[in-house]
Amino acid sequence: MRRSNGGIIGPDIVTTGGPTGAASGVFKLGEVTDLIRQNKWPTVSPFPANVTPNSCRFNTASSDYLNRTQTAGNRKKWTWSAWVKKSSTDANQSLCVAYQDSANWTSINFESDDELNFYEYQGASVVGQKHISMKARDVNGWYHFMCIWDSENSTADDRMIIYVNGIRQTAFQASTNPSINTLTAMNRNSYPVRIGTNNSNNYFNGYMAEVVLIDGLALTPTSFGETNSDSGIWIPKTITGLTFGTNGYYLKFANSAALGTDSSGEGNNFTVNNLTSLDQTTDSPSNNWCTWNFLDRYYTQAVFSDGNCTVQTPNASETYCTSTFKMSSGKWYAEISTYDGSNRDNIGIVDSVATANNGSNNLYQKAKGYSYRGVGGVWNNDSQLSGTFASYGSPNTIGVAVDLDNNLIYFSKDGVWQNSADPSSGTGGVSITAAASLTEGSYFFAVGDEVTSDDTTYRANFGNPAYALTSAVADGNGLGQFEYTPPTGFVSLCTNNLNL
Repeated sequence: MRRSNGGIIGPDIVTTGGPTGAASGVFKLGEVTDLIRQNKWPTVSPFPANVTPNSCRFNTASSDYLNRTQTAGNRKKWTWSAWVKKSSTDANQSLCVAYQDSANWTSINFESDDELNFYEYQGASVVGQKHISMKARDVNGWYHFMCIWDSENSTADDRMIIYVNGIRQTAFQASTNPSINTLTAMNRNSYPVRIGTNNSNNYFNGYMAEVVLIDGLALTPTSFGETNSDSGIWIPKTITGLTFGTNGYYLKFANSAALGTDSSGEGNNFTVNNLTSLDQTTDSPSNNWCTWNFLDRYYTQAVFSDGNCTVQTPNASETYCTSTFKMSSGKWYAEISTYDGSNRDNIGIVDSVATANNGSNNLYQKAKGYSYRGVGGVWNNDSQLSGTFASYGSPNTIGVAVDLDNNLIYFSKDGVWQNSADPSSGTGGVSITAAASLTEGSYFFAVGDEVTSDDTTYRANFGNPAYALTSAVADGNGLGQFEYTPPTGFVSLCTNNLNL
């Protein structure tokens, strides 16, 4: 069909299910209607590309934080804003603190109940506080937190304000309005300010993007975000035209060699502590990446780190851990490395999170679990489906290619597709149950030990690695970084690919 014949020009990546696989990019109206009904026509992502291309990954275990010393600024009026993706819950975690000593500080932090607490502490007493009731327990998505101090305001309730995803919070566990013209430790001359810790404890565990302080102005959330008209989701917007003030800063985390660089123009750079260039990530509110699911803690001794890109399973466990994102259709690729383990490790996919810690809950024993098993081949429902130990071998860096359009799974070891398979051409794959027939209609990536003597660390690269690569190969959509080339048509698991 030619354009002159009234064809609709669409993307070339639509899978039609026809004999040629991918569409030409020119469609009849009826074809488009059918593809929309089949959920095969891509929708525009609600997350604008490249508005927030980077974030900084903070790891509690390595005591990561940023700090600088303030000069004299406006201590009666300021605005602090940040996009945050948490990696853990049920712990005290500091986002930003201006700290003089144990009796005097300004704090924006999560309490152990996962509720944001914004307060001013002077002379060992709280002089202003907004401790919201909303619990921030999502480790899969991004939040936008915004705190305003405006003690000059004649309305007492407007002197401290918290917004979450553009919505003003009005339900509090504790609330104390500061007196008129109360000064803060924030913007006080010679007081240190820290991002990611308070005073060498309560370290933040997760990702931060677009961290901003406006010294001297009480702004509204629309300076930093907006509601997408199609999805209703609060999304970031390009920061422009703002006056940052004397102590103001804008941390974009655009320079991996200097993550504390201030992009506000005020020159208020931060000192980097324990963070490295590997802590600059592309996981951001513009493109959210899959990680291991901290809330799928099948055993309390499991240790998550590196922004949940790494999980260490305990040697007392015989079960598995799943990814945050699910896969219901399409073709997906990930690389998973193991170390400190044995040939009893399992890497693959499963249809549900772990619900028990017992010998019958191993990944390879699940009725809808498919595992590259270190003892040999691909296993499902306690039976070997493909390969032998000689043809597969002990895990190292395992590539997992999941084809849910044709219900096949493939595994590679160190870039070599096992069992003489070729995912790009669709040959040699292991058949799996169609996702549409599953109870939840989707699969998770999954890893796990099968004996209690194992203590294995699984390091996932869903396209946003927390470790150095010798190469950095993107998927066919130009997204992600992998050690080995993803097979043709298989892409990384992130929101921008999910919305294509």
